Amino acid sequence: MNAMRNSFQKLLYYPSAIVGILMILLLVFTAVYAMIKIPYREAIRLWRGGEEVWYQNPKFAPPAWINLFSAKKYAESFSARTTDGTMTKEVTPGAKGTSTMSAAYTFNFSYDYLPQDMILYLTSTYQAKEPFISVEWLTPDGRKIRIVNMALSQKQTYRFSQDEKLKVKLKTDNVIKKLFSDPDTGNLIKGKYQLLITGATFEPDSDINVEYVFHGQVYGLAGTDQARRDLMVPLLWGAPIALAFGLIASLGTSVLTMVIAAVGTWYGGWVDELIQRITEINLVLPFLAILILIGTFYSRSIWVILGATIALSIFTGAIKGYRSIFVQVKESMYIEAARAYGASGPRIVFFYLIPRMIPLLIPGLVASVPAFVFLEASLAVLGLGDPVLPTWGKIIDDAQRNGALYRGYYYWILEPATLLMLTGLGFAMLGFALDRIFNPKLREV
Repeated sequence: MNAMRNSFQKLLYYPSAIVGILMILLLVFTAVYAMIKIPYREAIRLWRGGEEVWYQNPKFAPPAWINLFSAKKYAESFSARTTDGTMTKEVTPGAKGTSTMSAAYTFNFSYDYLPQDMILYLTSTYQAKEPFISVEWLTPDGRKIRIVNMALSQKQTYRFSQDEKLKVKLKTDNVIKKLFSDPDTGNLIKGKYQLLITGATFEPDSDINVEYVFHGQVYGLAGTDQARRDLMVPLLWGAPIALAFGLIASLGTSVLTMVIAAVGTWYGGWVDELIQRITEINLVLPFLAILILIGTFYSRSIWVILGATIALSIFTGAIKGYRSIFVQVKESMYIEAARAYGASGPRIVFFYLIPRMIPLLIPGLVASVPAFVFLEASLAVLGLGDPVLPTWGKIIDDAQRNGALYRGYYYWILEPATLLMLTGLGFAMLGFALDRIFNPKLREV
C-alpha cells in the first residue's frame, strides 16, 4: 500500500497528469450535478417529451452566447405568462357576473435579427358563454396595431405568423417582419414593444389566462434541436452515462481478463488450453459487427450493449500478455514458499499472483476508458444507441439525420464532439502518466 501511495504521489510531478485529473474531476462534477439537478425520470421526460414539453423553445436555435462573438445580435427567446406574474393581469368585475380582463407585457427589442415567431397560448374557464379577447401591438414609434379579435375555447393557440387575416390587413406575407419594421422604410425598429390583451367574460367564475412565447434565433447555453429540445439536457446527462459505460466496461474487462489469465496460468492443463483457444477464436471475430447485429436484431438497451462489450472484450490479446507475466511470477520463490506452507490454489491466485499485476492493470484500465466511451457514442451515431437515454452520441446522430453541417448548425455537433474529445484527452493524459510511473522502462532519464 505504501508503494501504491508513493506511486500516486508521483503524479504531481507530471503536468499532464494534473490536467487529466482536473478534466476527469470536471466530468465527475458535471455527472453529479446532472443527476441532482435533473433526476433520471425528469431527464427522460424532457428528452422523449413532444411539443407539449418544449413548446416554449424555437427550433434549430444556436446557444445564446454566440451573441458575445457576433457583431449583429440575434433575438433571444423568452416567455411570459399571467399565471406566474411575469405578465401583468388585471380583472375588473362587472354587472351580472361579467368581468373585463387586461394583460400587458413590455419588453425591449435590441437585436439585429427578427424572431422566428410569436405565439399566444390562451386558456379560459367557462360554462356556456365563451370569453372574448382583443390583442393589440404597440411599437416604439407610437403605432398601435390591432392583431386579432376572437372568442376563446378552453384551450387555444394563436400564431402571429400564420394568421391569414392579419397578413391581408398588414399587406404582407411576413407578419413578424412587418410588426418589427418601419412601415415606410422597412428598417428594423429597436426599442420597447408592448403586447396588450383585453378580454371579457360573461359568467361568474369565468377566467382567462395568457402565455406569450417569443421564439428568437438563439436559446439557452446549448441551443435546441429539430424537436425544440434544450440540448443542455443531453449534454449534462451524457456525462454520467458516458462515465458509467466507460468505467464499468473498462473495469469489468480489465479485472476479468487478468483473473482468467491467472487462473489459466496457475492450473494449466485443459483449463489453460480452453482459455487460449477461446481467446484465439475471439481475436478473429468482428467485434463491432457483432455489436451492430445485437443492436439491430436483439436490443439497443445500453445494458445489453454493455454486457456484450464486456463479454467480447475479455478474451483479447491482453490475456496472452498477462499469461506471459504470470508464467514468470509462478516460478518465483515466494510462490514456492506459499505452496510449501500449504496455501490453496485460489489463495495463491488471488493473494499472490494477481496483486503483482495491479501496477500494470491500473494504467491500462484508465487509458481504456475513452475507447469504450467512444464505442458507445459510435453505436449511437450509427443509429444503434439506447432509444431512451439522452447521450452525446445520440445528439450527433440527430444532428446528422437533420443535416446539421449542411444547414449551418455547427453547434449541434461541436458541443457533444468537444465533450467526447475532452473525456478522451483527460483519461489518456492520466493513463500515460500512470504508465510512466508504474512502468520504470518508460520513465524519462
